[in-house]
Amino acid sequence: MTTATATADPAAAEAGCRRASGASLTGGEALVRALAAHGVTRAFGIPGTHNLEIYRHLSGYGIDHVNPRHEQGAGYAADAYARVSRNPGVALTTTGPALLNIAAAVGQAYSDSVPLLVVSPGMPLRHPRQPTGLLHEMRSQTEALRGVAAFSHRVSSVDEIGAAVARAFTLFRTQRPRPVHIEVPLDLLTTAEPAGPVRAAPPAEPAKPAAGALAAAAEALRGAARPALVLGGGARAAAAECLRLAMALGAPVATTANGKGVVAETHPLSLGVSLHSRAVRRWLEGRDVVLAVGTELAESDLWDAPPALRGTLIRADIDPAQMYAALPADIPLVGDARATLRALLTVLGPDAGTPKPDTDGNPRACTPKPPSHETPSADSDAAHRSVAALRAERDAETHTRDAHLLPYLAAIRSVLPDDAVLTSDSAQCCYYGALPHLPVGPRGRYLHPTGFGTLGYALPAAIGAKTADPGRAVVALSGDGGLQFSVQELATAVQLGLPLPVVVFDNGGYGEIRDEMLGRGDRPVAVDLPPVDLPALARAYGGHGVRAGTPGALADALRHALRTPGPTLITVPEEPSR
Repeated sequence: MTTATATADPAAAEAGCRRASGASLTGGEALVRALAAHGVTRAFGIPGTHNLEIYRHLSGYGIDHVNPRHEQGAGYAADAYARVSRNPGVALTTTGPALLNIAAAVGQAYSDSVPLLVVSPGMPLRHPRQPTGLLHEMRSQTEALRGVAAFSHRVSSVDEIGAAVARAFTLFRTQRPRPVHIEVPLDLLTTAEPAGPVRAAPPAEPAKPAAGALAAAAEALRGAARPALVLGGGARAAAAECLRLAMALGAPVATTANGKGVVAETHPLSLGVSLHSRAVRRWLEGRDVVLAVGTELAESDLWDAPPALRGTLIRADIDPAQMYAALPADIPLVGDARATLRALLTVLGPDAGTPKPDTDGNPRACTPKPPSHETPSADSDAAHRSVAALRAERDAETHTRDAHLLPYLAAIRSVLPDDAVLTSDSAQCCYYGALPHLPVGPRGRYLHPTGFGTLGYALPAAIGAKTADPGRAVVALSGDGGLQFSVQELATAVQLGLPLPVVVFDNGGYGEIRDEMLGRGDRPVAVDLPPVDLPALARAYGGHGVRAGTPGALADALRHALRTPGPTLITVPEEPSR
């Protein structure tokens, strides 16, 4: 979370007096006060005619502001800010089209379980049911946002604003994180009413499963000859516990896109992001116990229907509904991932690392229980060789398709520090390339728009990630088609002046859709885009732009970009499929 800086702003001093005295507040100030009370120090958005009363009070409450060039960009930036900072992202819009502009980002945050709070004005409290032609009027903003958010709360008084914000942060802290929308009628924003005391979301202890469920899970894992771990984004805060458990059980680890890097992808037990591989799916179906942590095990994770598991499925998730989803749990562990796995490790006890032979007579990879040390023991060799062979089989399936990307991805990895953040787009270079082939560890992050599968995420997300941690290396990865959904955010990156490489693999349009059309025997239609000089466009915005025709040139350009203030757009030319 960004630390608010001290200010001598008279408005700040006046706001402090009003807070101390308990005087009446406008709805705009009551909203900003409630955000500040929950630790918010940064918001993303675009001011408009109807939300100026909110903007008036931001600096007085120590909240700084980043202004992307489109509300969808504001939503993606706030989403990535939340993922990197581990604090909810806040986005401010005005009414009508601005709120609809951010709806795609809200849908993406819902799909990826991101705590995103969107605040907008709404039509006045007593606005007629019949249309009147008021600026930005629409039938129902709350109904529109309910379709993509966990809830949409329209307040009816200044005093209710604090309760609505507390409701949002209570959800963020106690349930599966989802985006929420709060609507403040525009007449309430400028009306001064008693706001009551500051309402704060109550602190909450991390939820843990019942003792009986933990005992059943421990018994199944102790007896497993062929265990496996599947880790999703909900396991991220439990990275250390996931590694301990994998090593204690000798269990290979596969992750979803959102779980990428929870266990270092260079670890000999890691299969990385590989649930889409036919070889890995066959292997997973043959495990006698599968522990899935913080994942839906849905089509967006698997790129296919759920596997036909023949063994026992243990699901650990904060969301009780996941216990009955696509693959129902045989043993449900409902609770916070970190608290759940810590409790499970305790129940397993010191004998959890005792090697047991698998059905082929090979010893399972096991290490002593205490946390450690990613150094494999002699007993681990067989499992490590098995994982290496499975990774090779996975890569052989798509070698023809992916081989041209590998040298460029290796060049990117060679330049970036271990704690770098990479933001991704729904582009072939990302889901076929970087997800399975660019290794990330727990200190780094790879932010990918899964599930909802939006385009244009990478660039504004990189801006959000960079503002969350300015000293950390952040790189956006995109395709030329997806980049142009949000290319105007180069102006935002220029304005911030922070080093931000944007690597674009240019295949002349929408490569995935082109390939699907060709695969159907169709003539490609509307997928080949006229060439755009993207480096020149970046320079026109005030940034930098270069082309990198070789992996070495990409590495050199990336090194320079990481030291150069502002965005540097680096294009890597690809040959379009025909």
